[in-house]
Amino acid sequence: MAWRGASRQSRQQKIACLLRTFARDPVGVSRALPGEFRQWYRWRYETDKYPELDADEAWDERLHSLLGAAWPCPQGDSLDELMADIGGLLAAKGFSSGRGTYAYYSDAERSLCRAVWCVALHTRPEVVIETGVAHGITSRIALEALRLNDLGHLWSIDLPFPFDHRLHTETGVAVTDECRPRWSYLEGSSRQWLPRLATKLGHVEMFIHDSLHTTRNTLFEMEQAASAMPEGGVMIVDDIDSHEGFTTFSGRHPEYQTIICPSADQIGLFGIAVRNA
Repeated sequence: MAWRGASRQSRQQKIACLLRTFARDPVGVSRALPGEFRQWYRWRYETDKYPELDADEAWDERLHSLLGAAWPCPQGDSLDELMADIGGLLAAKGFSSGRGTYAYYSDAERSLCRAVWCVALHTRPEVVIETGVAHGITSRIALEALRLNDLGHLWSIDLPFPFDHRLHTETGVAVTDECRPRWSYLEGSSRQWLPRLATKLGHVEMFIHDSLHTTRNTLFEMEQAASAMPEGGVMIVDDIDSHEGFTTFSGRHPEYQTIICPSADQIGLFGIAVRNA
């Protein structure tokens, strides 16, 4: 596995970086290795086993229909302004956004951000949980929507990139001080935090998955969110085309209507699941 800047590093430098991180957090690195390896191996060697999914090019309109929201969405210009502000903030801090900008992971792309923005604004959730933060773009999008609603709180469960501790200072940098009163950042794995959080809060109206993209992890997180999701609740699940987690959940839960959505750059797919009201 290689991460940002790896092309400019020798093998010895990469090994030295990993060893330094292991020395700081041997338990964290050891626990992360199996899942990260499974994800990386499937991305690289098992593309022939990816599920065959048909993207709905009109996903945005269908989402608004399921939410009972106006179409065309009147909030599109507001999102454009917010995305420009986030890009400027990251650039001012010396960071870029997009694919492969947080280790070998990517920040949320535009279509996923639009889904988060519209769901948060139109459903007015009291409880939002996300897994995976990176630079915090989806965190900021959700939090700005909650601010406009004057309602709700975001809990972000995040296991920072385990193989280079230097990236940890970049985690959540897109979240401004004005948004932080509605934000709780929980460092650790979803297996550590998600069951207890769902039990403690008792209801989750909106869930965003953008952590380890394996069948096992995605399915676990969706099932945990579903255990506390009321009618009308919404899940947004990134990178569903490289594993069977989203499709397996859909088959198990006919009470959810699902949409397969193409990314804006047509590279990947994300899924939306709306619990029938």
